Amino acid sequence: MFDPCERVPTMDAAPSLDQRLTPARPDLAALHLRGRVEAARFVEGRRMRVLSPCAPMRRQPRPDAPLDTEALHGEVVTVYEQSEEGWAWGQIETDGYVGYLPSEALAAEAASPTHRVAALRTFIYPGPSIKLPPVGALSLGSRLAVAREEGTFAVTGDGGFVFAAHLAPVDAAEPDFVAVAERFLGVPYLWGGRTSLGLDCSGLVQVALGAAGQAAPRDSDQQEAALGAPLQIGDDLSGLARGDLIFWRGHVGVMLDAERLLHANGHHMAVAVEPLRDARDRIRANSYGPITSARRLD
Repeated sequence: MFDPCERVPTMDAAPSLDQRLTPARPDLAALHLRGRVEAARFVEGRRMRVLSPCAPMRRQPRPDAPLDTEALHGEVVTVYEQSEEGWAWGQIETDGYVGYLPSEALAAEAASPTHRVAALRTFIYPGPSIKLPPVGALSLGSRLAVAREEGTFAVTGDGGFVFAAHLAPVDAAEPDFVAVAERFLGVPYLWGGRTSLGLDCSGLVQVALGAAGQAAPRDSDQQEAALGAPLQIGDDLSGLARGDLIFWRGHVGVMLDAERLLHANGHHMAVAVEPLRDARDRIRANSYGPITSARRLD
């Protein structure tokens, strides 16, 4: 069964504010929202960085709450509240998503990242040898501050050793975001995921575009509204090209070429390639509706 990664936007009392992107609750809100939302108190927020390989962001401060997204290692989170139960309520700087993360995954903001992970996944070693047991692993798009190089390794500020060839300068851009997305072929589908251990349809598009230097919103409806220019396509699906984005209600994929779609999806439970015509017919037959738009990036 096809399972779109649909996340229907929710709104607060101010209709123009998307709750996914608005750090506001009835009891607490970001200071910059004073006058726009109602809350018992307003706070400035504290910038922190993700210290763990990735940090799950959940809808409620419970480990069994639905996973909305993940913050990658090195990303900045503005934290507005930290509870005694070990949860931080904040907003990811990369895409503005708001939710609850484990406090232990965050640390005070330190040196700014100098590099990003350009490989699908890379290990962190305690010393300059691949024979040492890794102490962690970082997924594509993770950010880290490199203090120096030692042989074939980049040494991070906290003493971790990462294979230098797996890194790129933090502002470097891949020439082809579709080629980046292809690296995830076979990676399991994970609702809310953004890593090589599992990711969803919009997470795949966001991470691949980010590696190519193009910021993208987190969810498919946001991407459909923000990315590229609309294309007119007929029932024969002609006129498409590599890199075009195809949208359904709650789902997105990227064209590998004029006929084949690359997407993370619940039918295959993985990142897979298939003829767009097959995907369109199956999704429509399963009552998820027709293609809502095709969009071409600049």
